[in-house]
Amino acid sequence: MNKPVGSFQGRPIVSQNAGLTITRVGAYLGAEVTGIDLRKPMSGEQRAAIETALAENELLIFRNQDISSQNLIDFGTSFGELTVHPFAPKDKDVSVLIKFRNDETNPPFRTDVWHSDETFRKEPPKATVLVAKEVPAIGGDTMFASMSAAFDGLSDRMQQFISGLEAVHDWKPFRELFDDSEGDRQNVLRWEEIYPPAVHPVVRVHPVTGRKVLFVNPQFTVGIRNMDEREGRSLLETLFLQAQVPEYQFRHHWTPNTLIMWDNRSTQHYAVNDYFPQRRYMERVTIRGGAVEGVERADPETTRKAIRRTTGKPKAAHGKPVAPERIKA
Repeated sequence: MNKPVGSFQGRPIVSQNAGLTITRVGAYLGAEVTGIDLRKPMSGEQRAAIETALAENELLIFRNQDISSQNLIDFGTSFGELTVHPFAPKDKDVSVLIKFRNDETNPPFRTDVWHSDETFRKEPPKATVLVAKEVPAIGGDTMFASMSAAFDGLSDRMQQFISGLEAVHDWKPFRELFDDSEGDRQNVLRWEEIYPPAVHPVVRVHPVTGRKVLFVNPQFTVGIRNMDEREGRSLLETLFLQAQVPEYQFRHHWTPNTLIMWDNRSTQHYAVNDYFPQRRYMERVTIRGGAVEGVERADPETTRKAIRRTTGKPKAAHGKPVAPERIKA
């Protein structure tokens, strides 16, 4: 049996700050936070500790939080202004509150695609907070991918090539919500005026950690600026595959009253739609972000190396396999 280790990737597995215990649960992202009741106001020290833990771990899990919708709003607001998703199912009285009530009569819409939230915005969200109210007995997990680890996992040459490139993001999946009627065509034109294609760096720099993040996703990224369409699509397809590497992922199995907060600046997620006809009810708020800062180019001397990357041939502990002698005729 492996012995417990005190640290991994240079950071402790368990840390304590402001009365909170933060326990890492994933290799590249994910930590559980205990020692706080989100029905009660947070102290400034607790808020700062959570903000730091979010940047470092990219995904935070708070279990056994039987909170109200207002508690959720208050928690999200403590980290910044909440935004209204233009196309999601909003609460009729509180526009910043999204309610996902999904079952066999109301399937989720395009959540089973790897994405960062709302990158079609000029300033995509900083973070998203989602709490489970009712979950299926089987299925309904959400998968997350660390896009900082995904960038680290690229070859040095690819890192250098994509640093400085810009990608075009569009709200393309939500166009399916409209039909071909004259009213909907005019409606789409108005939405296009509000949300014209956004241009973001392919490699962004996280504003807190300074880590480089691969910032393209198959749901909203439609092309590479100033690159031939065929070339850009080929490059994007290669980069999209990075989110599918199991080593960079964390799969969360929901239980009622579990709250998750993810860093939209450094993660992607995928809601697994395998639970019909069971019900799944979630509530969500989204925290406003800022401008996406990129890099002009990668410096070969300072480019991060993936932790799992090795050089040379590995040494086999059991020695080299020896081929059997040929049987003489």
